Amino acid sequence: MSTAEQQAKAPQDIRNVVSFLRNSKAGLKNRTGVLNGKRIDYFKGKSAVKALLSPSYAKLKNVPKVTSEAEAVALLHSMIPFAFFLRVDRGTPVGSASSPKHVQINQMQLFKPDEYYAWFYEGSQWTTYVGGITMVAVMLAGVMFPLWPPMLRLGVWYISIGVLGLIGLLFVIAIVRLIFYIITVIVASPGIWIFPRLFADVGFVDSFIPLWEWDVPKKRARKERKGKSGKEKAAESAENVNSAAYIEEVDSESSRPGSRQATVEEVAEDDS
Repeated sequence: MSTAEQQAKAPQDIRNVVSFLRNSKAGLKNRTGVLNGKRIDYFKGKSAVKALLSPSYAKLKNVPKVTSEAEAVALLHSMIPFAFFLRVDRGTPVGSASSPKHVQINQMQLFKPDEYYAWFYEGSQWTTYVGGITMVAVMLAGVMFPLWPPMLRLGVWYISIGVLGLIGLLFVIAIVRLIFYIITVIVASPGIWIFPRLFADVGFVDSFIPLWEWDVPKKRARKERKGKSGKEKAAESAENVNSAAYIEEVDSESSRPGSRQATVEEVAEDDS
């Protein structure tokens, strides 16, 4: 019996669990291995157990309930006969140490959190089909550009000019801000950056906020913060010393001669 026939016999709730595990929302850590000369995804059992115990799985409908690790292991073990994934043994890397490792199907099929399991289910392929059709359509549209109506060709020309204008404006801003920074470094050290977040990993609008900023080194800023925190700690310790209690030994007037007793006496702060 082929793998597809075994998977077709799976109940709908089991298929829902498999679709969840194959989805990126499950957080399952997939690795790449080589089985019979073909690349294949595989995962560790512990990662699948963790995915079934996650809040994302608890929100799903039409899936078996899982409330403990034992239930998760039992559910995953019941899925093995449908050949969505099978237990494999890892071998040596194909090439270097960082290259994918060889995997071999284990004849003893059972689920254990510490074992590895290879996927034989690719999930829904509609995104792949849509992407392939879109790519073919774009290529055909580009090849047939001379046959486009004049209005469409004119519109594409205006769009391309606008994009090139934005790219040119970005280069001009980068050059101007660099020249301005060099001038301010000489005139008003440590220098001023125009649009300091222009190349930062932020949104388009945030790239132009703030308009300018002093070029203060990060190390100096950290030292200033550490200096401030050190002064605050010194002030706190001084306050603690002023309000502390001192221990003084005094001779007691008890029946035992020569014996001494330690007493605690609070010393008031000296206003002078």
